[in-house]
Amino acid sequence: MKKNGFLSLIFLLGFCPLLCAQQAQSLQDTSYYQTFPDHITSRFYFSRKYTSLMIQEKKTGQDYLYMPNTTLNMGLGATYKGLTLNLAYGFGFLNPEKGEGETKYLDAQAHIYPRKMVIDLFMQLYKGFYLTDGLGANPGEDYLTRPDMKIQKIGANVQYVFNHGKFSYRAAFLQNEWQKKSAGTFLLGAEMYGGLAHEESNLIPNALIGDPTSNFKTIRFFELGPNAGYAYTLVIKKHFFITASAAANLGVGYSTHHGESGRRTQWSINPNYFLRGFAGYNSDTWSINANYVHNNVNIPENGGFSSAMMTGNYRLNFIYRFLPGPKLKKRLGVIDRMMGD
Repeated sequence: MKKNGFLSLIFLLGFCPLLCAQQAQSLQDTSYYQTFPDHITSRFYFSRKYTSLMIQEKKTGQDYLYMPNTTLNMGLGATYKGLTLNLAYGFGFLNPEKGEGETKYLDAQAHIYPRKMVIDLFMQLYKGFYLTDGLGANPGEDYLTRPDMKIQKIGANVQYVFNHGKFSYRAAFLQNEWQKKSAGTFLLGAEMYGGLAHEESNLIPNALIGDPTSNFKTIRFFELGPNAGYAYTLVIKKHFFITASAAANLGVGYSTHHGESGRRTQWSINPNYFLRGFAGYNSDTWSINANYVHNNVNIPENGGFSSAMMTGNYRLNFIYRFLPGPKLKKRLGVIDRMMGD
């Protein structure tokens, strides 16, 4: 990755004041988790996001995995009430050149955790990918790069958290709560996704594909459907925790392939999945944890090809909580009023 790749400032502003205010009075068992309503949760973190595309040629069983060359970012952030602000930058010393080409991207992922719900919003705009496993690489190079290949995806996932009185997603993801006892919960909701992948010279290089006449330049897809899952936090000696969450979805939708041989559209029902993992140490003052979010959307099989779009984000957080002083508290008054305090 060259230095003039995606090293621009990443500004993420995620907030849910209305949702959080409406659910602030929900029943909470304080013996299971503790909240810090008046504290500022500050964080120093490292993160990386990605959106990739897997295409499988069913006849030959060959997989083609396209990955972006995204940056490892270092940043600062804070959470107060229902408002979270994170600022991160992909510094050059964290991102050495590895022959994977350049990727330009806007990756907006919002993972919002009101008391009774989980809300995930996705908007990915990527340009520039490389083909893994050295497939199609030129002599002396490790990867075949596709600098003009584009992937776009939008989506939303909403789930109800049944055991919200004893189980806290915020303790694992936002770190503004502290889960003190093990607890789990069932999840139920719905999700919707749509997007495209495009490469003007065909998504699979003709030299690699079994039947070049079946090749295509563009995949477009849309699907929606219900989902269900389960999440559980294992707490060890009150401070150490491991949280795992898995949800499965049956999405009804279509995919359309555009290529030199024409246009093909296929409808089907596809199973998708959404995984989250968190682990670390938590206390009433500071926390350290690693978390990972992975969303897999299977695109309806079309013309002998199956494909999937995968979106993820992994982070390492160093957290410190503190009460704001009188001057800072006064400046935060607008947020207090917004939240109804």
